[in-house]
Amino acid sequence: MVLVLALGDLHIPHRAADLPAKFKSMLVPGKIQHIICTGNLCIKEVHDYLKTLCPDLNITRGEYDEEARYPETKTLTIGQFKLGLCHGHQVVPWGDLDSLAMLQRQLDVDILVTGHTHQFTAYKHEGGVVINPGSATGAFSSITYDVNPSFVLMDIDGLRVVVYVYELIDGEVKVDKIDFKKTTAAHSTSCAL
Repeated sequence: MVLVLALGDLHIPHRAADLPAKFKSMLVPGKIQHIICTGNLCIKEVHDYLKTLCPDLNITRGEYDEEARYPETKTLTIGQFKLGLCHGHQVVPWGDLDSLAMLQRQLDVDILVTGHTHQFTAYKHEGGVVINPGSATGAFSSITYDVNPSFVLMDIDGLRVVVYVYELIDGEVKVDKIDFKKTTAAHSTSCAL
């Protein structure tokens, strides 16, 4: 079992002061093996905080990040799954499932994690899975001002991934779960929910 934290669009300090206290109390060092971030951390202090949670930190560059060294896209393999990471402002129209699926095919990944819309979404599409963890701080976006803070924790175990969605709604953390299995290890985009 490998735990992967997926989050993004924090926009600290421009649109949010910090992660919600309830999220910070849940995110403790030593529990998570990998962090993948869709960007828009904005400042180095957020990067440094995430590194205290887990040294294996993978970040792509959002349009508001000060750090120019973050790549536009990144791929990594965790267990039996190949993951792709992209902020998402490059995908037009923003959040469009067919456009995201095209990026997923280009990166040749089982799971594509993107951000930019600040809204949690998860889709099984064309044999792959597309996840947007939303905004971890609940920062407003140009698309919507009504944003619930959210992040995703993926439990990768063999050919199975359980995606836990943590969302702060009316001061309470709500958790939902999505379970999917990879049907074959030979073809990277064959997944079944």
